[in-house]
Amino acid sequence: MRLPRSFSGWTIAVFGFLAFALGLLGLISPGTLLGMLGFEVLDVRPAGDYTLVYMAASSMAAVNMGVYYLFAASHDYTPFFRWTVPFRLVTFAVFTTLVLTGAAPGKFFGVGLWEGLGAVITGFALWREGKLVPSRQSAEVA
Repeated sequence: MRLPRSFSGWTIAVFGFLAFALGLLGLISPGTLLGMLGFEVLDVRPAGDYTLVYMAASSMAAVNMGVYYLFAASHDYTPFFRWTVPFRLVTFAVFTTLVLTGAAPGKFFGVGLWEGLGAVITGFALWREGKLVPSRQSAEVA
């Protein structure tokens, strides 16, 4: 796999690596990840508690997402970089709302902040490189 060739590519690669690594952590040690996020870690789970199943599913999704981001970064796939910015800002809004309404613990705000800051940094990098908005010329070729 090639290293990213642009600042925006590096922002995507870093995000992808962290998503991959934290997804693996969630698969290997869900309690550790739950604790990092501020959720209560139970020694014994009651019948009907599917927290560990949900952790496995979301952690596997994070692993997959991390791989997608790393591949996109290694190929300098700018359209993907652009698509991530608004969706990561929406994720920031949703996760922050969960914390503000008391549905999630305060430490969970870190996940929203990670998404929001990452989106802003990627957006800035794309803007600085002149790639934030696709050019008409490249749109006509596609």
